[in-house]
Amino acid sequence: MKQICCMFLFLTASLVLVSYASKNNDPAPRPGGGGRPAGMTVSGVIVTTQPLDNVVNSSGTVLASESVDLAAEASGTVVAILFKEGAHVRKNDLLVKLNDDDLQAQLKKTELQIQLAAELADRQKQLLENSNTSKEQYDIAVSSLATLKADRENLIAAIRKREIRAPFDGIIGLRYVSEGSYVTPPTTRIASVQKVNPLKVDFAIPEKYAGKVRVGDLVKFHSDETNLEFGGKVYAIEPEIEPATRTLQLRAMCDNKGEVIFPGGYVHVELRLKQPGGALMVPTQAIVPVLKGQTVLVRKNGVVASVAVKTGIRTPSIIQVTDGLSAGDTVITTGILQLRPGMPVNVTIK
Repeated sequence: MKQICCMFLFLTASLVLVSYASKNNDPAPRPGGGGRPAGMTVSGVIVTTQPLDNVVNSSGTVLASESVDLAAEASGTVVAILFKEGAHVRKNDLLVKLNDDDLQAQLKKTELQIQLAAELADRQKQLLENSNTSKEQYDIAVSSLATLKADRENLIAAIRKREIRAPFDGIIGLRYVSEGSYVTPPTTRIASVQKVNPLKVDFAIPEKYAGKVRVGDLVKFHSDETNLEFGGKVYAIEPEIEPATRTLQLRAMCDNKGEVIFPGGYVHVELRLKQPGGALMVPTQAIVPVLKGQTVLVRKNGVVASVAVKTGIRTPSIIQVTDGLSAGDTVITTGILQLRPGMPVNVTIK
């Protein structure tokens, strides 16, 4: 009986020791009295609206702002060449003179006839005032004077057609006639005149940018041949898409005060399209590719949330988000592979 009591006391003491050890081995209570566990600490950014220039690259051709091949309006023999090849000319400068001796002689004859007709008309007027002639005779004299004046204007116009003048300020090129050459309109080429300051640049952009380009958008041009870079602005837009290439034709104007850029050259074009109202930009590492698009991880109510987004313009460091985010959202940029939606997270804003 004594042995049984000792065994009972031993078992009771063992149970007490096991219970005490079990209590001492329980994990420490979680902070917050058993609330949500502390989250992982990661870096992130606050989404804000930023100004954005969308750069579209293309190729273009340099054109003179004004260009014309000089040709005669009437047939005749060249009697004088009054320009130097490659020289600057001013508007209305006389460049080439054709033989007009016959017209000048007719003009002198007509001037004399006008003088006589004017005197006759004056005499008829005086006679009419004194009732010594009829109104009909006076009208005939006046009509004859008007006819001769019209003949004079016609001869002056014909003489002007024998003069080739500069149509605008510019640089005249090489000449293709000599004194004594017989020219006929419009086949005989005489020379060309180019206005090279300012210059035009023609280029095209893809159809998808048609609704974004505006007159006044800034353009940069770079020439590999001359290693020159210059800038300008779009001043004209073709009102239709080219069906064959699905591109929109644009024309820009740029200064060429040093006249170091020549028409006909090839240039690389950078067109900067303004983003109205700015754009939402996030770091490129925040974008997570998925099967049906792209997502970003954001912090909402202290936990991770996955948001589907649509993206636009991309640079080496940032990318435009066109749909899915709003200004003020907190986007996670580090630890993305370790996070899952619903996990608690702490975000350090950078």
